[in-house]
Amino acid sequence: MGEQFRYQFDQAYIERLVAGDAETERHFTGYFDRLLSMKLRARLRSSAFAEDAKQETFARVLTALKSKGGLETPGTLGAFVNAVCNNVLFELYRSTSRHPPLDEDCEREQVDTSRPSAESILLSAEEQGRVRAALSTLSQRERELLTWLFLEDRDRNDICRELNVDRNYLRLLLHRAKARFREQYESADELT
Repeated sequence: MGEQFRYQFDQAYIERLVAGDAETERHFTGYFDRLLSMKLRARLRSSAFAEDAKQETFARVLTALKSKGGLETPGTLGAFVNAVCNNVLFELYRSTSRHPPLDEDCEREQVDTSRPSAESILLSAEEQGRVRAALSTLSQRERELLTWLFLEDRDRNDICRELNVDRNYLRLLLHRAKARFREQYESADELT
């Protein structure tokens, strides 16, 4: 029936890939070729762009694997390839956007940051009130989590230790807390 859909990558596989083993490189590109092609063709307007992005993804992954730190957990190779592909996509989107970024000189001339306007002060106070109101409806754990991450800018590893959870579960808790906050924030917006 051919190769399984999910392949278990191990340290030996990564080492062969880094060493330039031709068979392993063929397996690597063959394994990820179809997955990346489907993803990129769905997001890019040209098959040539999709092919370029795929090749760039392969090149960056191999370069990263050969760098000093490499990949800490071989089993996450698939997620790593996907993340690199996402970065390549975002760079392509930015480089092909219809509106180029403004010159730094142009931005400095137009923005006077010496004093905020009265309107921005009023809007900021209203916004803070809406944020406080939305936060007050969340559970204490969700409120603390959002405060620690976004207001106190605490390290996620410290938060994991404090809550006695791993990074994946923290990601789930954060996703839920942000969704509940967004829901409360938007419902408060509808009332005004």
